[in-house]
Amino acid sequence: MSTNNIRTSRIACWIALACLVVPMFASYFFDDMFSTISYLFEDPSRTVLGWDAAGYGLYTSGYSVLCVFGGLVICGILLDKWGVRVTGSIFVGMMAAGALLVLHAITAGYAPAKSLRLAYAGCMFFGLGSEIAGTAVTRSIAKWFKDGPMALAMGLQLAIARLGTAVALVLSPKLVVENTGHVYSLAETARPAVFGVGLMAAGLILWAFFVALDARYDRSVPLGAASGPGGQVSDEDSFRLSDVWKVLVNKNFWLLGLLCVLFYSSIIAFKKFAGAILIPRFGIPASAAGWMVSMLPFSTVVFAPLFGLLVDKRGKGTRWMILGSVLALVAHILLAFAPSGVPLYGYLSMVFLGFGYSLVPAALWPSVPKIVPDKVLGTTYSLIYWVQNLGLLSFKWIAGVILGSAATSSVSGPVRVELMFVGLCIAAVVIALLFARVSRKCPELRLDAPSGSV
Repeated sequence: MSTNNIRTSRIACWIALACLVVPMFASYFFDDMFSTISYLFEDPSRTVLGWDAAGYGLYTSGYSVLCVFGGLVICGILLDKWGVRVTGSIFVGMMAAGALLVLHAITAGYAPAKSLRLAYAGCMFFGLGSEIAGTAVTRSIAKWFKDGPMALAMGLQLAIARLGTAVALVLSPKLVVENTGHVYSLAETARPAVFGVGLMAAGLILWAFFVALDARYDRSVPLGAASGPGGQVSDEDSFRLSDVWKVLVNKNFWLLGLLCVLFYSSIIAFKKFAGAILIPRFGIPASAAGWMVSMLPFSTVVFAPLFGLLVDKRGKGTRWMILGSVLALVAHILLAFAPSGVPLYGYLSMVFLGFGYSLVPAALWPSVPKIVPDKVLGTTYSLIYWVQNLGLLSFKWIAGVILGSAATSSVSGPVRVELMFVGLCIAAVVIALLFARVSRKCPELRLDAPSGSV
């Protein structure tokens, strides 16, 4: 390949990444757009929409329904059968269509029960579309950055996606300003959703541009080329359904899947109940708790790309997984056992949790292409996301049960929930140590080797 073509491919990789991150930013924003204004739904009379807290909780639970009940696995297989461009386009479109249905449900003036049913259905489609779109994006980054700074690229994608969460946490209260005694109209309540759908539209445009770029690159690579984005594969390297079984019996897949579900559950499930934990533990108002927990997405915006670059340049990915899991464990030990009424410990725990939340993903996701063939990457990522969603659904429910039954125990609800998270983190450390042992025993996998450069 000529020097000019090499330079062009380098530029194309980063242009492709820029197109891929916008749909994920939009997805994360839309998913968390009501998080900091959920007080609107504590009393149905506060909004013309008329939802109560239970209804809002039902709406948010719709995200994982289709994912958990087989959708992720089936669609992951389709991703490997039909390719990123076809499958990704279907599910990026489904994500946007689900968001539009949610917006319609909360602005059309239906009765509360009907609007909730429509929004729930929209959230189900949005959730499955988002998860498969995320799989397609991760699969695409693994393809385009196969021989380059993959961890940095995945870290940047993760950082920008989580910036969507951070923007939602900060922007939504500005779009829907708190006003005691005010009854919020449908238009006022829907402002974050309108903004989110606008982001979805931008994401669709840039996804279409990526599809054209990806197709053009595939045409530019000679048939049978073995390297570079868009390299073709021979018939014997094409995906077959029997390959799914090979993934399921791969012990390294299960180690990464278990690490993913244990680690992410200790953070994402915690975020959903952060206010119920931080406010009574450290005696802070709700606004301070919001800023405290927002340190998590904001920290990953800065540190996820830096840690990704570190993994690319220095390698040692399994060690960073161990360190990140240990930091999360320290954070939850502080949240469980630090003296009550001292906010400093809450902020310190968020620092540790933020570092862990950046370190583990920066090393975990680029490890997946090292343990399975390229032809089953989409299926493998989808299976891991399925395990993750199943765990999140379970541990969120368990955390809610623990907090709800706190009155019958001599130990406070927040402490009991934190003990569960401590247990998850201990298990995550053990799994990370086992994966590091695999790296030592199977050096041919190059799990701790630095990546090449684009």
